[in-house]
Amino acid sequence: MKFYRNLVVLTIVCAGVILLLLEFTGSLLINEYIWHMLGFFVFVTAFTYYICSLGYKHDKENYQVYHFSSMGFRMVLCIGVVFAYAYFKGENKLQFVFNFFVLYFLYTGFEIYSLLANLRPHLKEQN
Repeated sequence: MKFYRNLVVLTIVCAGVILLLLEFTGSLLINEYIWHMLGFFVFVTAFTYYICSLGYKHDKENYQVYHFSSMGFRMVLCIGVVFAYAYFKGENKLQFVFNFFVLYFLYTGFEIYSLLANLRPHLKEQN
């Protein structure tokens, strides 16, 4: 549950920053689909965490397989979204890609931080 609470906090902070940027710069820096992107990353991050937690509960020895599979799933989905936007919309491509990958790196960094925080106690048990 701590992961989901931290995910909500991160999302609220990101939404606040987006609102501030929209207020001060308008659509100069922020793409019109930013809220869709934010929802996409919340969903994908929560879903990949759910898959990893199921893998950890049922097969602790092969947890890495579940984690790397979820990372691959995330990357394929993200590349698919960027290509779909570039193919179907085509306008403000650079702005979309910049906004998308800022959120991608924020949520991926959050997932890595959460993973390290969860693995740290297990590493101390082994020593």
